[in-house]
Amino acid sequence: MLQLLLLLLPIAAVSSWFAGWRHGKSKETEPNSAFISSDYFLGLNHIINDQPDKAVDVFIKMLEVNTDTVETHLALGNLFRRRGEMDRAIRIHQNLIARPQLSQKQRMQALLELAQDYLRAGVLDRAERLFLELIEFGGDVPTSLSSLISIYQQQKDWQQAISTAKKLESLSNISMNSAIAHYYCELADQARLGNRYEQAQTYLKDALRHDKNCARASIILGQIFFAMGEYEKAIKASRVVYEQDAEYVSEVIDLLAKSYKKIDKEEELVAYLNKRINESPRIYYVLAMTDYLFDKQGDLVALDYLAKKMPRSPSLRGLKRMLGLYVNHIDAGMKDQLLLLQDFIDKLLKNKPVYRCIHCGFACKNLYWQCPSCRRWNSIKPIHGLEGD
Repeated sequence: MLQLLLLLLPIAAVSSWFAGWRHGKSKETEPNSAFISSDYFLGLNHIINDQPDKAVDVFIKMLEVNTDTVETHLALGNLFRRRGEMDRAIRIHQNLIARPQLSQKQRMQALLELAQDYLRAGVLDRAERLFLELIEFGGDVPTSLSSLISIYQQQKDWQQAISTAKKLESLSNISMNSAIAHYYCELADQARLGNRYEQAQTYLKDALRHDKNCARASIILGQIFFAMGEYEKAIKASRVVYEQDAEYVSEVIDLLAKSYKKIDKEEELVAYLNKRINESPRIYYVLAMTDYLFDKQGDLVALDYLAKKMPRSPSLRGLKRMLGLYVNHIDAGMKDQLLLLQDFIDKLLKNKPVYRCIHCGFACKNLYWQCPSCRRWNSIKPIHGLEGD
């Protein structure tokens, strides 16, 4: 607030002097009879009495709107918006728009700022109307389209988001393919949850047409095929994820294992896992192989395998699995201590994030395809290493 007052004081003083000078000139008073409005001293009095909010209101009132002060009003409104004082920002920009002396360019700028105020304040319907008006009259169309996309994302109106993104892409030559693919994935996920599998597949084809490397589309496609009992297709879709974005293989490894088991082709799963482990011994590959060995050859074989692989892929999740296999093969005295250690690891993992945004660092337990913090698509990835996977 102090910085704002320091900005307003000289502006208000000059504005007051200029108003007084024009008043004095109209009455042909002496040029040196400079006049400062009593409002200026009223504002100073509010500062002295520790009433900065009232002081700001007084100084804003003193700023007469004319062609020379429009930029000052715009800057002041932007300052309030950055500070989160949306009521003041909206009032300033509304006051500007109501002035008939504004040029068309100044009016468009004020409308854009007011729309941004409403967007920041969460008044999405008013913001949408203003951005649509700006587009109609040619006022900073790319910014208006980008802001409309933000609104439609918040409203989960994915069809409108797709249509607007395509308009922005054609106008700006900036590729929107990745975002559009995710919009189609959102529609596909809604259809999948409603058991509308054919419609979901159509959306996913559209997603992959816009972005062939959209791993999310293949993940959802694998889930749909598995639900439909088409396990060969589920395997094919899930295996494509590695080629699209290997970071997300952890999201399909369980479905792959279940699908191979459903069609009694687990030897193909073993070959696939061994190949991936030799390339990159991620713990989720190792644990999938451990589960297979446990199911086929028992806990001792699974334990021996995991103990050999753990040094290459150290992980708390792997350690937890190892302790679970050990429990039934030690004496009663050690078992209690082992269970205590297992419980400690459970609590430690419970508070650890599983995913992190590679752009802003936002960490979470669940996978978000759009980061809740920076709003980027496809930026949240599984965490690897000791506490990840």
